[in-house]
Amino acid sequence: MQALRPPAPASYARLPADHPPVLLVVVDTEEEFDWNAPFDRGATGVSHMRRVGEFQSLCDALGVRPVYVIDQPIAAQSAAFEPLRAIHDAGRCEIGAHLHPWLSPPFEEELNARNSYPGNLPAALERAKLGALLAAIEENLHVRPTSYKAGRYGFGPHTAATLVEFGFRCDLSFCPAFDQSADGGPDYSDFACEPSWIDERARLLSLPTTGAFVGWGASARSHRLAESLRGLRVPAVLSRLRALERLHLSPEGYSLSENLRLSRALFARGLRVFTLALHSPSLAPGHTEYVRDEAQLQQFLASIRRYIEFFLGELGGCNMTARELHERLSNTPRLPA
Repeated sequence: MQALRPPAPASYARLPADHPPVLLVVVDTEEEFDWNAPFDRGATGVSHMRRVGEFQSLCDALGVRPVYVIDQPIAAQSAAFEPLRAIHDAGRCEIGAHLHPWLSPPFEEELNARNSYPGNLPAALERAKLGALLAAIEENLHVRPTSYKAGRYGFGPHTAATLVEFGFRCDLSFCPAFDQSADGGPDYSDFACEPSWIDERARLLSLPTTGAFVGWGASARSHRLAESLRGLRVPAVLSRLRALERLHLSPEGYSLSENLRLSRALFARGLRVFTLALHSPSLAPGHTEYVRDEAQLQQFLASIRRYIEFFLGELGGCNMTARELHERLSNTPRLPA
């Protein structure tokens, strides 16, 4: 993939100083598949969506409206889209688009890791697949999404123009501090978590996932050096000492204490927009490594609840959908970088 440049500080979209911090809750709403297996166009199970109501009830109780970014198997199967349509029709969530290119027609590309990042596809093919996904969402959920998240965070050189053409207002694809270039994906190692205007003329807003290096040795350069010494267990030692950790704001693979530590560190640095991210198959037992049984599911949901309570309580924050945050930032005068 062509290297992406981090947004310049001059493009950052910042809330007014007196605005409470904002939490987005983003659910990559997708089929059940083995993340460690080869990509399979036949893996389209959505049985876990029978349990989405439990997560939504948790959000309702906390006054949170999540953003469900949905892919083709979710948009095309009634067992998946009917529960979401009911939630959306009641004004309890936002629906966005999530492109898994190996499952979205037309199927013209070779099935491999590199092509699983939609931004690696030829511009016309990326556009055609996204158009097919939008058509399915509009037909079955009766909504035109304005928020997009690339599958596998695969934002590419043509993605912004395609999003503008389709009328999107928010992109949720950037994944700061993480490098997926080993199998052809983007390198976000040097990206910040700040919202930024990707295309200011068209008002296309980037709302990155929340990830960062934390600790007294925190930097992308330090992390690369530590990784080069992985054989000596240097990354593990630095992490235990909390000198250098790479954290992602998610209940999947990260403990509540890690999520709190990341949030407090970024809040102290001045960040005021945070994204808590998870995948829908983790909302039922047996589909991801994070939730293998009913007990783990209850622990998983409890971790989400306790994090949101922390954000709304200790940080004095509020919840917004991506669409609402775009409107708020569009009406906020540009602040000095």
